Amino acid sequence: MKTISNTEFGGERPLFASHDLHIDNVTIREGESAIKECSNIIATNCRFEGNYPFWHVHGFTIDRCYFDVGGRSALWYSDHLKMTNTKIDAPKMFREMNDIDIENVEMTDADEVFWRCKRINAKNLKLQGGTYPFMFSEDITIDGLESESKYVFQYVKNVELRNARITTKDAFWEVENVTVYDSELNGEYLGWHSRNLRLVNCHITGEQPLCYAHDLVLENCTFGPDCDRAFEYSTLQADIRGSITNIKNPTSGRIVADAIGSVTIDENIKAPADCVIETRP
Repeated sequence: MKTISNTEFGGERPLFASHDLHIDNVTIREGESAIKECSNIIATNCRFEGNYPFWHVHGFTIDRCYFDVGGRSALWYSDHLKMTNTKIDAPKMFREMNDIDIENVEMTDADEVFWRCKRINAKNLKLQGGTYPFMFSEDITIDGLESESKYVFQYVKNVELRNARITTKDAFWEVENVTVYDSELNGEYLGWHSRNLRLVNCHITGEQPLCYAHDLVLENCTFGPDCDRAFEYSTLQADIRGSITNIKNPTSGRIVADAIGSVTIDENIKAPADCVIETRP
């Protein structure tokens, strides 16, 4: 493997079609597509300031690197990435990618990141700012997520999420086969139009959570006092610890809680309208 270290590149495609290359302490200045159509690339202690540095790259490692704001849309149409100990200030990262393995990564502008990606494995991931992370992605495993981005996890499939703290709005819309363990989910309109969403040992806050959900499961979950009009037009099995403020027009299933503030069943409830709602003895 060839090594390039302690230097900088700029302009268009300075390392185009490189293979079996290790760059260390290299700065990619203003320009485009620095490392395009490449394979078996290792980048350590590098700084990326130019646009689109890693496009169509197959098999690469990024460790202890930094992506400046100018390094936007840096990782597209690539596969088999391992990224560790890296900070990203640029938006629109990770697009149309497969086999992403990341650990200890912080993104300060998580706008439109992880779109249409498959097989994401992440540990200790931090997302700030931006909208719609993980849109249309699938086969995702994350242990340790802190996210303040809006509209996170929409139209995703096959997700296992653990130890997360998510503050957002409209999270988990139109998802399929998603399980969330031991997490805090803060924001309005959680999980609408979901299919096979399962929440285990989670704390939920925000208005009108979990409506229009199909085959929703809650196990040992708690709700904040602002969670009103919950479960409207949902089919579910819910085990709620503590109290829930208001339940409105669930379609079918069973809800059991330690205490229920109020239940709204009106003429707009949808058939079969046979959900069992009860407090725990």
